[in-house]
Amino acid sequence: MNALLWSICILCLTLLILSFILKRFDQPYLIAYIIAGILLGPHITGVFSKVEEIEVIGELGILLLMFFLGLEINIPNKRHLIIKPFIAQGMKVLLGFGFATLIGYFLELDLKSITLIAILFFFNSTAVVTEYLKKFNLLNTGFGSTIFNILLLQDILLAPVLTLLNAWGGEEVTLLNSILPLSFCIAIFFLFKKIRNVREIKLPDFFNKILYDHDLQLFIGLLICMGFGLLADLVGLSSALGSFIAGVLVGKLKVFNWLEHSLTSFKVFFVALFFVSIGLRLDLKYFLDHKDIVLIGTLFVLISNSLMSAIIFRLLKYDWKNSLYGGALLSQTGEFGILALTIAYKTGIIHYDLYKSGLGITCLTLLFSTIWIAVLRKVISRNTVVSSKIRTIQKYKNY
Repeated sequence: MNALLWSICILCLTLLILSFILKRFDQPYLIAYIIAGILLGPHITGVFSKVEEIEVIGELGILLLMFFLGLEINIPNKRHLIIKPFIAQGMKVLLGFGFATLIGYFLELDLKSITLIAILFFFNSTAVVTEYLKKFNLLNTGFGSTIFNILLLQDILLAPVLTLLNAWGGEEVTLLNSILPLSFCIAIFFLFKKIRNVREIKLPDFFNKILYDHDLQLFIGLLICMGFGLLADLVGLSSALGSFIAGVLVGKLKVFNWLEHSLTSFKVFFVALFFVSIGLRLDLKYFLDHKDIVLIGTLFVLISNSLMSAIIFRLLKYDWKNSLYGGALLSQTGEFGILALTIAYKTGIIHYDLYKSGLGITCLTLLFSTIWIAVLRKVISRNTVVSSKIRTIQKYKNY
């Protein structure tokens, strides 16, 4: 207990110091969480050595994050808000394979390794992207809705990716575990279509009895969030997608209006642990020994992902300002990329060096993308202000 308390106190103190520093420079706290993980990990101070345990606890944060997003999001009722994400993610998959093939050609990699690199291009970080969408009130705009729906499609795309990796790893692929995820997705589509214009779903009077019972509220909320996550995981989809569906449904129930307040502290704590676990995964010894390949890989992923996504948004008829900003938001490799890497390594699909390099690149893209997003946003905002002033001056000159 003494050792545990020391670890928790040191973690909280480190997060507070880093958060105060980043707050002064108007940077997101996610950077503080990742840096804290690096500093307190087994390769520097060794305060936390059992990375897997914190990783499992931290993944609860993603479930709670997606649940809260489900509470806040409006189900799109315009066709273009549904079609555009499909087109964007489809183009992202094709371009991702193109970049991966190019990398594989120069590094002389086999087909499985090339496919895994392509998978890293498919996925972005839901936690990082939605943090910015919420912070700048973009989540329920047309542009923000397109980006968020792309992230949801990536959650759905995880099912065939995991099926492929498990098949390569020797697990038997049956008709049931192939058709079940697709059937569940179709059911979700029709459910959302049915409730998108419903203002409130009525429940029996029994649920009104928990309105003033905080303990019951807390455990019912956690059961709904985690239960839907478990259900989605059992049918072969990501548990984060299940939690999001739960959030959408609960958002239509006025009797559960208290839920967001009851679970907010849990969300903050577990999301912080998730990003701390990402920092813990960064093997500094391996990074220092192979810093050239990891840094080059990180820059390549950030630049190519950013340009690729910006071009896709421009082709979808967004202006260059939004397109470049959308490209920056989708520049990193996400948490599902880490999951794919881990499964591929444990099942013997990829070798140790590719696994460690992939983890290092993923951690650094998550870290550097937050800086890149903040810098680009300031540049865009400054140019917008300058353009506005020029238009104002020209207007007065005309008078």
